[in-house]
Amino acid sequence: MAKPGNTTELVRLLSDKDRDLAAGWVAEVSRTLGSRVSAAEVDRELRELYEALVAALREGAADVHSEQMYEVRALLTELSRNRARQGFSPSETAVGVFALKQVLEPLLADGSAAEIQAYLRLGHILDGLGLFTIETYTQTREELITAQAEQLLELSTPVVRLWDGVIAVPLVGTLDSARTQVVMEKLLQALVDTGSEQAIIDITGVPAVDTQVAQHLLKTIVAARLMGAECTVSGISPQIAQTIVALGIEFDGIVTKASLADALKLALRRSGVDMVAQRSEQR
Repeated sequence: MAKPGNTTELVRLLSDKDRDLAAGWVAEVSRTLGSRVSAAEVDRELRELYEALVAALREGAADVHSEQMYEVRALLTELSRNRARQGFSPSETAVGVFALKQVLEPLLADGSAAEIQAYLRLGHILDGLGLFTIETYTQTREELITAQAEQLLELSTPVVRLWDGVIAVPLVGTLDSARTQVVMEKLLQALVDTGSEQAIIDITGVPAVDTQVAQHLLKTIVAARLMGAECTVSGISPQIAQTIVALGIEFDGIVTKASLADALKLALRRSGVDMVAQRSEQR
């Protein structure tokens, strides 16, 4: 815990020089961030933070985890999240806190022992606030990366309606457990939304399939059958076929076709569409 005298002197130091310190802090951070954040926004953020910090210290806050630091932590959380979304690095974000120490140093060149002690105390508190800022920044970046990964999974797994009662999932790229789970969820939901009874999973653009992915595909097909739909797998390459055989994966009872076109013909035939009549009408 901080000694009362240290906190009192620290509040006096920050209050007496508040205009110079706040202005210098804003200038230093603005210089570091460049033009990517407006000067008005930096000024608002840091002046609010400065006032909240002084108020917390006046109430006897000892460190970043003190109850009196609640508003300071809230403001730092908002600042850190904004910087993470704006694409700043962790160091560029943390400088918003640590720059206050740099601004205060020149003002203490002829300072008293009490002021120097107060500065050291402030440095300890700002170090804690800086670590809090980096932790919040890191958490936000992880959340953004996770959200972007989920969005990419959604975009890379489209469900296409090929005909009345026929939908297809054309897959391209590497399949993993997470993506095959998305395939299952989107396919089953599309069956419900469209009322389709025929589904095609096309893996022409998939370079390789392992045991786990194959099992997920099999579960997807079984789940579709339970919903009253028939599934056809198309586009199995020679390499994938050899892998499936080598791994001993059983595809018994599952219809496979060499190409998406062949799978579509089969699905239409199952749906009762007369392809000969269709071609005659087109002529």
